[in-house]
Amino acid sequence: MSVSVIYIMGFVIALVLALSLTPLVKTFAFKIGAIDKPNYRKVHTRIMPRLGGLAIYAAFIGAVLAVLPFVPEGMLSRYDMNLIFATMAGGTIIVLLGALDDRIELSAKVKLLGQIIAACVVVFGFGVKIDLVNIPFGANMQPIADWLSIPLTIFWIVGVTNAINLIDGLDGLAAGVSGIAIGTILVMAFVMGFEPTILLSCVLLGGIVGFLFFNFHPAKIFMGDSGSLFLGFCLATLSMIGFKQVTIVSFVTPLLIIGVPLSDTFFAIVRRWINKKPIFAPDKGHLHHRLRDLGFSHRRTVLIIYGIAAFFGCCAIVQSTIVQSPAANWITFGVIVILTILLQIGAELIGIVDKTRRPVINFIQRKLLKLSPEPARQNKS
Repeated sequence: MSVSVIYIMGFVIALVLALSLTPLVKTFAFKIGAIDKPNYRKVHTRIMPRLGGLAIYAAFIGAVLAVLPFVPEGMLSRYDMNLIFATMAGGTIIVLLGALDDRIELSAKVKLLGQIIAACVVVFGFGVKIDLVNIPFGANMQPIADWLSIPLTIFWIVGVTNAINLIDGLDGLAAGVSGIAIGTILVMAFVMGFEPTILLSCVLLGGIVGFLFFNFHPAKIFMGDSGSLFLGFCLATLSMIGFKQVTIVSFVTPLLIIGVPLSDTFFAIVRRWINKKPIFAPDKGHLHHRLRDLGFSHRRTVLIIYGIAAFFGCCAIVQSTIVQSPAANWITFGVIVILTILLQIGAELIGIVDKTRRPVINFIQRKLLKLSPEPARQNKS
């Protein structure tokens, strides 16, 4: 069996499993009381079942186990298998943690501890960690010592896992943004020829697409923390290929892949710090909340954020193709500066940090006023 057929088979199996299992998970969620009740922060107005992440997880695990026996001998190295099993093992811990939270609402500290445990399983149990990195204006390969590599990897996994959880506020939003990010990783993995990431990305994408049939607006089921945490964990693990394939991908590429959830998380932290609120305190200032407040419909808000995520994904793919060019460092620097300015202007326009403070926009307006010619004075008769 050819490698391409295996990838397609993994996608199709995961898709079919997600389509088949999601209705069963919906019934199970109602039966055990894993439901989401409307409140002042929620957009939905009726009781909704959670636990949808179980369907994505089961589709992912089932499809991986179904296709692994057909993988040609020698296609996957020992490290490749470690990456696959690390994603499955850590993902299992994350899903169990999220499922408990969907049912009994765990405290933020308990969830953080569980995420750290899952990250430690990946690092210490399977040896998957960030050990090489390509830093702009530095040498091509920069080895990282274990004393820095291990905490950096754990921080990356926990941070990205929570970033996806924070944007899970509208029907189909977290699943769609995660799907776009996974699709970006899939394209880059094809370019690199990194077989384990291609396989995992195809399978995970199939599960997400199948679940979106029930989760896109108007949703019939929510993915809950079991889904958002699991997708965040998988994105964190798979996006680390940006650090492994240092001769192809720069340090900033993994950040671009998940630019939407990371930027929304960053602005949330800044917003809560300015307003002197706890970092983990929920609010209605996220990107999707602000777009809704500006008058966009539920579906259009989700599609706008899909477009932003796709833009970040395209930037990541372009960035990964020019890293080895002579001007790569300057291009990387330019991309960072332009995206930072655009993010700040966008944040000020929609008021994601503060509805009244617009330092960059005000600065630009003052400069434009200085450059514009003064109107000619009328002569007094």
